[in-house]
Amino acid sequence: MRKVWVVGGIGTGMFLAFVALLVVGTFSAAAGIAGQGGAGGRAVGLAKGAVPALYQPLVQKWGNLCPAINPALLAAQLYQESGFNPKVVSPAKAQGIAQFIPGTWATHGIDGDGDGDRDVWDPADAIPSAASYDCELAGYVKKAPGDPTNNMLAAYNAGAYAVIKYGGVPPYKETQNYVRIIRSLEQSFAEPVGRVAPSRQAAAAIYYAQKKLGTPYLWGGNGTPEQGGRFDCSGLTQAAYRTVDIELPRVANDQYNAGPHPSRDELLPGDLVFFSDDLTNSRMIRHVGIYVGGGYMINAPFTGAVIRFDKIDTPDYFGATRVTEDGAKALPTKPPQA
Repeated sequence: MRKVWVVGGIGTGMFLAFVALLVVGTFSAAAGIAGQGGAGGRAVGLAKGAVPALYQPLVQKWGNLCPAINPALLAAQLYQESGFNPKVVSPAKAQGIAQFIPGTWATHGIDGDGDGDRDVWDPADAIPSAASYDCELAGYVKKAPGDPTNNMLAAYNAGAYAVIKYGGVPPYKETQNYVRIIRSLEQSFAEPVGRVAPSRQAAAAIYYAQKKLGTPYLWGGNGTPEQGGRFDCSGLTQAAYRTVDIELPRVANDQYNAGPHPSRDELLPGDLVFFSDDLTNSRMIRHVGIYVGGGYMINAPFTGAVIRFDKIDTPDYFGATRVTEDGAKALPTKPPQA
């Protein structure tokens, strides 16, 4: 159970008015920020805690193997394939953290850690192999018109021949979706360069959450009539963003990957704020709230409490996500299972 500080000494109505003014003022000030940022040719770093600490050095190192990939892109692929779970087996018999099928592994698996074997279940081999395979595919399609990284991802999904045949990403819906998903997730795993553009949907999400203040907490609550309109933490954030046609995953640690990650001093109302006992690993996030400004969030904290305002500056504060429509659409609807 996380330690919380309840708003006190200020009337709810006065506080809501304060929040409304803060939202308007903050977004007015942020209007000039939109459109800034971008990699600008700089090296791509990883967002804080986005990759489990055990794998971060591997992703950072091997994500720079060739110009067509970067650490955030490699992280996005691993998350999409396995959720960073090295024990996953898919229905198609793909194996491990990078989800190689046995035939592909036999041809493209490498001994990444130099211990004399190639083990698909060992991330120290599988992560380097994923990067190596990406770069090999990029080499196959290097003469195709268009973005080299998009072409590499398309070759990963549809085969290099299709990319060469169509002169870029082929007109296959599955392949086009795969490229879009990985490029969107890439933004979530990358450390932002410059300020993150403000969200246009945030104010409406906050408005929804405000209307739920005082509602009792329910573990697993989605706000349905059968549940008495009650929520848990991620159920509330999911419902709030659903009102603006953004569908978030149900679990807090997956909601973390629904967009880029502003720093603490760049937070804007509507950002999701996350909390964890392990500040090195986003997969260990266990609580989420909606930031409203001034160091406060609206959240459904725990059993026995009600939806309320709490301070975010606590020892277990992990970080924040500025939700985007593309970011949310890129997230797996069903996390991989071991």
